[in-house]
Amino acid sequence: MPRSLDLAFPFAGLWLVQNSPANRVPSHGTPLFGSSYAIDFVPLGDHGRTAPMRARSWVRTEPAQAFPGYGRAVLAPADGIVVAAEDAALDHGAHRGLPSVGYALSQRRRAAQGWSALAGNHVLLQVGDAVVALCHLQQHSLRVRVGEAVVVGQPLAGCGNSGHSTEPHLHLQAIDRPDVGLACAVPVTFSGALPRNGSVVSA
Repeated sequence: MPRSLDLAFPFAGLWLVQNSPANRVPSHGTPLFGSSYAIDFVPLGDHGRTAPMRARSWVRTEPAQAFPGYGRAVLAPADGIVVAAEDAALDHGAHRGLPSVGYALSQRRRAAQGWSALAGNHVLLQVGDAVVALCHLQQHSLRVRVGEAVVVGQPLAGCGNSGHSTEPHLHLQAIDRPDVGLACAVPVTFSGALPRNGSVVSA
């Protein structure tokens, strides 16, 4: 198993780092599906924010299209080969405020359905001895196919809100094999460093 994997940021512009393993491992509260070192990147708008919280944000779901990063390009973080890809899952509404509580409780049900139910639309990219998973992609936005060789910085798909996602964002993790159910997590860095939880990164 590779000791760690150094990657380029898989996007351009401003993104917020959340659930970073710089602060805790496992980063998402569980090692299930090789997610111990997973990172969530939330795209920000021109003013350094996601969609503004309005009164209705606290009591109802919001369309994913209302978020500034919805559809923003997700880029290959390294040279590699596409070993799996999916983009048929729907982009559901975003859940903030009170709706996020009930939605969070649905994670156990989704996990019981398998990793794909959590990941939603995704690309698995073989990078040397590791596999990088990029998840929650926009429906019907894939620009690559299984077996295709890609280069770092190449557009793969759009940022979406599919799978278990409360708002449009990119979930990234590295694992030691394409079978996510049997995979072990691989630590990742970005150009030699790990962004801290809550930091804003620009690429």
